[in-house]
Amino acid sequence: MLKNLFTLLTIFLPQMSKSITATTSSSNSQSATSGAESNTLAAKRQKHLHHRQQEGDEEELLQETKEHQCLLPGLPDHTAQLCLSQIQPPVLYSVCRSWRRLIYSPSFPPFLSIYTLLLPTHEIPEQSHDSFKFSCFDPISSKWLSLPPPPPDPPLRLLLRHPSFISRKLPIQSVTVSGKVVLLAATADQFQPALHRPLIFNPLSQNWTYGPPFGAPRRWCAAGASAGVVYLASGVGSSYNLEVARSVEKWDLRKNKHISITNQNKRKRDSDSETKSWKWEKMGGLRDGKFSRDAIDAVGWREKLCMVNVKGDAAKEGIIYNVKNDAWDEMPEGMLAGWRGPAAAMDEETIYVVNESKGVLTTYDPVKDVWVQLLESEMLKDAQFVAAAGGRVCILGGSGVEIVVVDVAVSPPRLCLVDTPPGFQAIAIHLLPRMSHPDFQSPINK
Repeated sequence: MLKNLFTLLTIFLPQMSKSITATTSSSNSQSATSGAESNTLAAKRQKHLHHRQQEGDEEELLQETKEHQCLLPGLPDHTAQLCLSQIQPPVLYSVCRSWRRLIYSPSFPPFLSIYTLLLPTHEIPEQSHDSFKFSCFDPISSKWLSLPPPPPDPPLRLLLRHPSFISRKLPIQSVTVSGKVVLLAATADQFQPALHRPLIFNPLSQNWTYGPPFGAPRRWCAAGASAGVVYLASGVGSSYNLEVARSVEKWDLRKNKHISITNQNKRKRDSDSETKSWKWEKMGGLRDGKFSRDAIDAVGWREKLCMVNVKGDAAKEGIIYNVKNDAWDEMPEGMLAGWRGPAAAMDEETIYVVNESKGVLTTYDPVKDVWVQLLESEMLKDAQFVAAAGGRVCILGGSGVEIVVVDVAVSPPRLCLVDTPPGFQAIAIHLLPRMSHPDFQSPINK
């Protein structure tokens, strides 16, 4: 009987989810019209009003977690979770608090959230070191959550602006790899490299850790990741050095082997043991130092890293690094011609680029060597940063206070807006699994 009930639930609950989703999609599609202007209006209607959410709801939910509630009456919680995991999290969130608690438990498949590095909107350059804030936006609750602070030793001192560079920001470079965000390069006081080893945040464990020391700490470099491996190329250290400007290093996170230490007195060394098998390896170098003039996104795509040496519409050079063969090739002519702004790849299979001067989102067709336009919107002009995952492309606007989320899994693509927390602007964005909430732990984990 239980088996039959389980079968019925696994069939019925997903259909209920699809029905609700289809109704919502139908309603949205009826209101959508073609053109950039209608996309803008639709986005504003769907804008997340997260800053209007009240803390009272959160406190009530935390109070609810103290009491045990079964997920589905008549079923063990572990069986009920198998059924409920077939339903989209937004549907579960809207039904009841026990289901809402479930989707934030460590045992439930995580949904994607937007992770950002934030800076106060009105920032004094000399005080910018201590004003950075790491946060993530939960799309289900439409709330911003603060990440745990990075390790205090050594202190993280990042310089974003300097009187010598009034018209531009000093770059802070980070990548997404294996479900984690990794800070790789930035500028500190006296124009020194701010990081001497990677700083990693794991959203599922909510822990910060350090990676192995860089062979050459750098800034204004090319940074990217492919298949669980982080790559750094070119850049400058405390000053320009041709050897550094031509160098390439890689760090394979997959080679990490955790060494279990059972001695209670040595538990504090666990975090250090995690990185003992990690190291940076030197790879085939660049032919010149032309890729050390700016912060460059090396986009991982089909076992390759694609990059251009200049942003925007200026004349540029493009190269492709074959990570399998450790070899460099010229970028195809069509790909280079359409690379007119920030770029990102979805699952390392599909590349998206935003033409920052025209506000056009395009995707690359490798067969025809052309870029295909997906949509055009004023909101995409002056785009600073792009992240792609889970059928969504997120674009950080020129002001830094709005993030445009494009659903590219539907045709035509749909837009919505996410505001940064009041008084803050985003410096970078990433799409990663949501953080687990220990306070929302599911009964099956207790």
